[in-house]
Amino acid sequence: PGLAVVLVGSRPDSATYVRMKKKAIKEVEFVSKDIDLPETVTEEELLKVVEDLNNDKEVHAILVQLPLPAHINEHKVLSAIKLEKDADGFSTTNIGCVAMKGHEPMATPCTPWGCIEMLKRSGVEI
Repeated sequence: PGLAVVLVGSRPDSATYVRMKKKAIKEVEFVSKDIDLPETVTEEELLKVVEDLNNDKEVHAILVQLPLPAHINEHKVLSAIKLEKDADGFSTTNIGCVAMKGHEPMATPCTPWGCIEMLKRSGVEI
């Protein structure tokens, strides 16, 4: 499997989060494509990167690290990721499946899933 991680800018918190993801990718021997873009990248340039990753057969999942700079429309960028390559599960279709009983999401957003897992392991009934 292959994961592409797109980082825009140099926010220390985002860089740390991405570094941890890259470490995990290496440990499981996934193909890793790291795209580091400057804070000044245009929305059009970022959308072109997403389009190229959507068409890359080595990439099975795309993760665009948030937040994006203020001049870039996050919804537009995240919506450009093919549903089947949405690593974070942020597509409107996927979020709708998460919210509706009886629908299986293609990807479960990791932070809520992690919180639920911690509650279960702590013996909290949900």
